[in-house]
Amino acid sequence: MDKFSSHVKNILHGFFLAIGTTIAEPSTILPLIVNYFGGSSMLVGLFAALLRGGAVIVQLFAAFHAQSYKLMMPYLRRIFFVRFLSWFFIGAAILLFGKDYPNITLASIGFGLFIFSFSAGFAAIYFREIMAKIFSHKFRGKTMAYRQFFSGAGGLLSGALAAWILESFDAPQSYGYLFIISSFIMALGYIAFALVDEPIKEEVSKKERSFKEFLKNSYAILRADKNLQIQVTTFLLAYGYLIALPFIILDAQQKIELDGVAIGSLITIQMVGAMLSNFLWGTLSGNGRNRLTAKLSIFFQIVAIILAFNGSSLYEYMIIFFLVGASMDGSRIASSNLILKIAPVEKRPVYIALQMNIVSLGMFFSIIGGVILHYLNYTVLYSSAILMLLGALYLSFKLRD
Repeated sequence: MDKFSSHVKNILHGFFLAIGTTIAEPSTILPLIVNYFGGSSMLVGLFAALLRGGAVIVQLFAAFHAQSYKLMMPYLRRIFFVRFLSWFFIGAAILLFGKDYPNITLASIGFGLFIFSFSAGFAAIYFREIMAKIFSHKFRGKTMAYRQFFSGAGGLLSGALAAWILESFDAPQSYGYLFIISSFIMALGYIAFALVDEPIKEEVSKKERSFKEFLKNSYAILRADKNLQIQVTTFLLAYGYLIALPFIILDAQQKIELDGVAIGSLITIQMVGAMLSNFLWGTLSGNGRNRLTAKLSIFFQIVAIILAFNGSSLYEYMIIFFLVGASMDGSRIASSNLILKIAPVEKRPVYIALQMNIVSLGMFFSIIGGVILHYLNYTVLYSSAILMLLGALYLSFKLRD
């Protein structure tokens, strides 16, 4: 365990993946792309949910099979290839159909985002299981903090790249180039992690006779484990910030002038927040303070949404996106480490899938946000997000560290 080569490959994977996916960041660029092709606020919410949460559908099914696998890497490599193709397809569709066929373009973007996120449901189970096999609990927190620090650095480069492409080319060609170029950058990260030396797992579970039986057993595990119940509820409610996040950039666009440079700056500052915060998250996680990490992350989210109420300048929105970047990385480290700590080795894929499957429902909160904004206003939108986050903060005090 804890090989330096595996540590480096994990970091490279996060670095190049961040450059690729930040190009279509759901809180900045993606809403602008959907809006450009005539999509409503409800469609913005749907697409943001597709990018973040399409994986929820298949995670338990993936765990049903994965619990009996001794090696995960052969399956993960296939998923990497599918994700590359789906991301490239979005860019090609934008260039091919463009503004002349906006409905086809939006449908193609939605299809590509669904495949990209759907396949992540399998990838997440395989990836977390491999991470548990190649790193010890305390070093895992460190390597994830390093990974997220360099992911933040990748996001900085991505913001600069996005700003240059948006300024150099007219829409919608610029949007197509964003996806095509980033798909090849993303592929470098996939190749790096695909070369990790994965040990064979000896303690595996015997797969149930049917998926229905597996679901029944999984439900029994969830009912019996109080710590698991508290944990999944906490991190589900912690996704409450997504009710508001995809629409903050649209609110900002109405209040202040947002050109390509300003959009790129917001992406960059969000990545700076993520990157710098990992010094804090890495230290806390390395000392086993994952519960405190969760509390601080949720608190940062609450502060960011409160600031969005009266945001009126680019600098204020920079603070908002800085806090968002910091909170997202902290929550990711806390939830990942806590589930691997409480899960029995032989049932680890099932515990991972249960948490991710339930918590990932929160990724669809942006759809709720889209409905709220369509029928009501930003005040109700931001208030709803804060109320849900306060519930998450309360439950975080009951987490098992």
